[in-house]
Amino acid sequence: MRVGVIGAGWIAEEHVEILRRVDGVDLVAVCDVDEARARELGGGAATYTDWRELLDGESPDAVFVCTPPMLHREMTVEALGRGIHVYLEKPVSRGLEDARAIVDAAAASSAVCAVGYQWRAVEVLDDLHDALDGQEIGLLIGIGTGPTRSRPWFLNRTEGGGNLLERASHGIDLSRAIAGEVVAVQTTASDIPLAQSAGESGDIEDAAAITLKFANGGVGTSSIAWTRDGLPGRYSVDVLASESSLRLDLDPNFTLRGVSRGKDVDAAMTQHPIERGVRRFFEAAEAGDQSRVFCTAEAAAGTLATVIACEQALASGGTVPVPSF
Repeated sequence: MRVGVIGAGWIAEEHVEILRRVDGVDLVAVCDVDEARARELGGGAATYTDWRELLDGESPDAVFVCTPPMLHREMTVEALGRGIHVYLEKPVSRGLEDARAIVDAAAASSAVCAVGYQWRAVEVLDDLHDALDGQEIGLLIGIGTGPTRSRPWFLNRTEGGGNLLERASHGIDLSRAIAGEVVAVQTTASDIPLAQSAGESGDIEDAAAITLKFANGGVGTSSIAWTRDGLPGRYSVDVLASESSLRLDLDPNFTLRGVSRGKDVDAAMTQHPIERGVRRFFEAAEAGDQSRVFCTAEAAAGTLATVIACEQALASGGTVPVPSF
């Protein structure tokens, strides 16, 4: 399968390392506005500064879209319209109108579209679902704290969404994968800068707390914090159900531990979720089966709708319903 990569930032670097380990995949081109960066990432692959020229010149079987979210719509819709498989780095887009266009393009295309919410690909999530089978989930407690690589668009809420869209959406997406749809949210943010005081400057929050109301009647919390380099991070979700108390620890160690129906649960990963998600994307593409990817464009759009409701709740100070998508 001939693959092109659009965007040559750090997440593209992660994907290129994986692509070089996948049998039957050939990285044929890299596109970035910085041609030198594209050339360095691509090695011997062709380089472009315009994604349209990459699609026209290489006719790839698949593309990895690793650009800022406000740029996702046009290139993703075009690629899907040409029957090119798309692995789209999260979030699906910056706004719901763009997300709808991508979801519609994916539905109309013969190609497969996956969105890179890596925690959906955590192996122990399968163990979690098995442990919770038939039980009612009452409470989720999510934590996502630690340093992150800031980008100029990350610090601009309009362009990138900052902590809510870039970090909180990971935990929100995982919460939706565990407990189902979110129907309403509340959000509050800290006024204390934790990372930006180290020289960063933007209009986003460094720390925030989110409350989620699930359609099944359960509730969840997600606490996020962007901290200074050198400080330890923590990424986890506690799940309390009718007969279970479980903790899913995430990045860099992915484990599930706790008790369900009186039995100990102890499971660990054997494959990193980013690589597992990429490999599943290629399996789905080869089979022509959209349902085999871990996160579809439609599922990612549901997460985006929840995050945008969180942004509205932060601005209003009230409870905001999440529109169905």
